[in-house]
Amino acid sequence: MKRVRVKASATSANLGAGFDVLGLALDEPYDIVEVEPADRLSIRIMGRGWKSIPVEPEKNTAGLVAKAMGKDVLITIHSYIRPASGLGSSAAPAAGAAFAINELFSLGLSREELVPIAAKGEVAAAGMAHADNVGPCLMGGLTIVCGDRVVSLDMPDIGIVAVLPSFEVSTKAARELLPDCIPVKEMALNVGKACMLVAGASRKDPRMIGRSLADSFNEKYRSPLIKGYEGVKAAALGRGAYGVAISGSGPAMIALCPDECSKEIARGMREEFAAYGVPCESYVTRVGGGVEII
Repeated sequence: MKRVRVKASATSANLGAGFDVLGLALDEPYDIVEVEPADRLSIRIMGRGWKSIPVEPEKNTAGLVAKAMGKDVLITIHSYIRPASGLGSSAAPAAGAAFAINELFSLGLSREELVPIAAKGEVAAAGMAHADNVGPCLMGGLTIVCGDRVVSLDMPDIGIVAVLPSFEVSTKAARELLPDCIPVKEMALNVGKACMLVAGASRKDPRMIGRSLADSFNEKYRSPLIKGYEGVKAAALGRGAYGVAISGSGPAMIALCPDECSKEIARGMREEFAAYGVPCESYVTRVGGGVEII
């Protein structure tokens, strides 16, 4: 095999109370990652935000993955997920590279086995390995990360609206806002909400999932970074969304909703951001199935 070309989709991590544990694969937007054998490891980037994405392998999420897998390859990233968006822009190249290298060299690793390898790439973006984005990007659906274990659950038929305001929020900066300790009562509430969200997925109950998105941790400390957050959230809920959450570290926000309400909810969220003087873009999408060869 001379080259492998894969589609690696955007993801939404945390989903409210599931901080660093839960993640959801989106069908759109996505990056395209191409991998081919080479004499040395190198990165080539084109597309959205290419000037801000490092090409040095040790500073690039896909490059760190290739290093971890011990392969000299040329990795070409066609970037369509905006950097610093909260939609897994650093995870998509990492997961895509891991999957493509596995296929190119017939390593025989499962998607689950590729998750901790892809997570190492996130060191380049977040300063630490974490799998709540690379997990769903590789495995699809709703993923639950616990240490080295990753489980994927199918989601019910549900619409997803992702709204991305024009400003950026870096993962490192957003993490610095979080406290080292939280009260036991707050911790118990968030654990309960995360469990209810997983129960909702298991029962294929979109309303239960939506009610479980509200949290008192990620939203509490990070929503001040998103101008107009409360108004945008109210606009989505008022138009029929099951629930709204910050996507990852932000600034993107996601609304889970009935499919037939998706376009109206996207319009309402964009209009509310505009009322605060914030340009934004939106994606009306669905749950993704994980990285795939194209």
